[in-house]
Amino acid sequence: MQRVSIVGFPGALASTITGMIDLFQLAGVTWARIQGERPERRFEVRLLTGDGGPCQCLNGIALLAHGSLADADPGDLILVPTIGGPIEETLEQAGPLLDWLRQQADQGKSIASNCTGAFLLAEAGLLDGRKATTHWGFSPLFRQRYPNVDCVPEQLVTVDGPIACAGGGTAWWDLGILLIERYAGAQVARELAKAFVVDAGRRSQAPYAALQTRRYHQDDTILALQDWLDGRFTHPLSMEDMAHQSGLSTRSLLRRFKAATGETPHRYLQLLRVESARHLLETTARSVEQITQAVGYEDVSSFSRLFKDSTGLSPNAYRSRLGR
Repeated sequence: MQRVSIVGFPGALASTITGMIDLFQLAGVTWARIQGERPERRFEVRLLTGDGGPCQCLNGIALLAHGSLADADPGDLILVPTIGGPIEETLEQAGPLLDWLRQQADQGKSIASNCTGAFLLAEAGLLDGRKATTHWGFSPLFRQRYPNVDCVPEQLVTVDGPIACAGGGTAWWDLGILLIERYAGAQVARELAKAFVVDAGRRSQAPYAALQTRRYHQDDTILALQDWLDGRFTHPLSMEDMAHQSGLSTRSLLRRFKAATGETPHRYLQLLRVESARHLLETTARSVEQITQAVGYEDVSSFSRLFKDSTGLSPNAYRSRLGR
């Protein structure tokens, strides 16, 4: 039986902790019960806190711990849940936990985080030079604090060596199924996914990401251009048009826009159109052809490809999943 440890800290998101405990504890159990077979537990899961006392979660629930970080054997897999409280405040108080995570990494333990829990791994230096994901809404802050991490917020789960990260919210389902497959085999993971009715095929959180995250920067000239583009994106616009509006040369605009937003001006313009199309798909019954024209495109097939490249879903699939 594999031992898994979940790290508890003040302000953690309780549902991540209890959900992961349920998922791992019931691997090899729930499906067997459904099939009338003898259950065979595959994991022992423990919640560890700094002093072994209860984990005071964000929602006010106190979860009893199985032991302390210093005294308990964490096993080979360590899970770091979502930071539910203020991120920077949590990081300031996490010194002993960060030291412990570094020690476990030095001993070759596998470590995985969910959502904003990736900030703890990055703060400990465990993600430097690695690919990682986090909640898409906090990715600008993550990139700002940890420039040595290859942050890919469009991905739902990343695995780079012994370190795995999951994206926002309930991405721990996907992370858990992936880790269970790694430690207990593909059949156990598939059976657990079916028992819990989990779509184990999700790979992207791009459908949920908002373009607004690309405005968290301090370049006033680029911010002013972004405001101008908000009201003009349905019109044909060239790089020269945008450079003229910004008062910059084409070369300077390209450099500064990329530095501020992480995108080229042309790609940002495309994303504005995709964002508008997403809103129309969610809130109206207009056809894909009508929406394509409304956001500034003529060719439906080319825009559908752009939409899928940006969100991971076709326009019709997006409407089916997220339409109101």
